[in-house]
Amino acid sequence: MKAASDSRRFVLIGHPVAHSLSPVIHHAAYRELDLPHRYELVDCPDEASVVKVVDALRSGEIAGANVTIPWKRLALSLADMVAPSVQRVGVANVLARGADGAIVAHNTDVPALAEEFQRLSGSVRRVLVIGNGGSAPAVVAAAQDAGADRVALTARKFVTTLPEAEWPHAAEFIAQGVSLLAWPESDARAKSRLREAVARIDLIVNCTSAGMSGADDGQKLAEIVPWEHLPQSALAYDLIYNPAATPFLQRAKSCGLGAENGLGMLVAQAALAIELWLSVSPTRAVLLAAAKAELAARGLQ
Repeated sequence: MKAASDSRRFVLIGHPVAHSLSPVIHHAAYRELDLPHRYELVDCPDEASVVKVVDALRSGEIAGANVTIPWKRLALSLADMVAPSVQRVGVANVLARGADGAIVAHNTDVPALAEEFQRLSGSVRRVLVIGNGGSAPAVVAAAQDAGADRVALTARKFVTTLPEAEWPHAAEFIAQGVSLLAWPESDARAKSRLREAVARIDLIVNCTSAGMSGADDGQKLAEIVPWEHLPQSALAYDLIYNPAATPFLQRAKSCGLGAENGLGMLVAQAALAIELWLSVSPTRAVLLAAAKAELAARGLQ
């Protein structure tokens, strides 16, 4: 391994982050690549704390940063330059530092997810996305890259008491070609429209934090999905990987549907981030094995 003096510091920005497997995955990559680098979790409960980390990146104290919920939109606004991968979706999950200290925003979630959707589902034409947070635009773009020509999206704050134009980030999703659906708990019509939508889908994706370790337990989210109306060929995908089987995925499995968590996507986007930062490609199988071993050690796999 190279000398410790060559060590660079990489971080994950988000809130909460204590559950994250990212340090395990990145350290596995550094071992395989014979690099002395380190990777740390930085819990950022507010915007000011995110700004502080980005300032450290700009100064060179930090060499690169991943960004997770709820700061993917903020990360983009703090960057000096925007890669094409970000211009399309308006959110960033990777920040890289140029030689001049300029911060470049990237998005590795989109290609990572597109690979996952194609690998797991094959033909993806009709998709329903649940959630309108920082991961949602990437999920939409990935579904479209995987072949989807019809994407619908619903979120808790999409309520019928407000005009659609006032729903959070509605304009962004409409610009992506997404059909917006009111949250099914809004009224009977919203519930009926969701049933109609899921009856023809190939893929349903949860990109909220509901069910994630340390967050909402996810039971209510699982209950609002009209599972009995989904085609048996549909795949349920949850971006959450901790725990491995969220209530959303458990309900899908109980209905005989395919169900997959976000561990493969986490590994893929991490590998792509390392390529951006260091211009080297780790072996994804090595990273996935390390992540699974850590989950097993935590009793979560």
